[in-house]
Amino acid sequence: MMNRSDNALIMFFNGAAVVVAYGMLGLSLYLSPDVPLSTKGFWGIGVLMLTLALVNFVKYRFDERLSDDRIQRLEDAKNEKLLSDFVGDVDQ
Repeated sequence: MMNRSDNALIMFFNGAAVVVAYGMLGLSLYLSPDVPLSTKGFWGIGVLMLTLALVNFVKYRFDERLSDDRIQRLEDAKNEKLLSDFVGDVDQ
């Protein structure tokens, strides 16, 4: 139970850091007098696409890990069943 609240706190802190970073990036782009508007827009789209790619990368890694864990649990259950059947046969 404690681990869940720790994860929530860490996720909140990271979310706040992301919001602050995007705010500072947006403000620096907005206040930059030497960069034309089209370049600012291009940079903004680049940051957005990089963010989407990162979210997808993390999601697919997480899904892969969950899948591997599920397969490992199934194999462990199968091995446990085989061992219990073998031990049951030896005793008789």
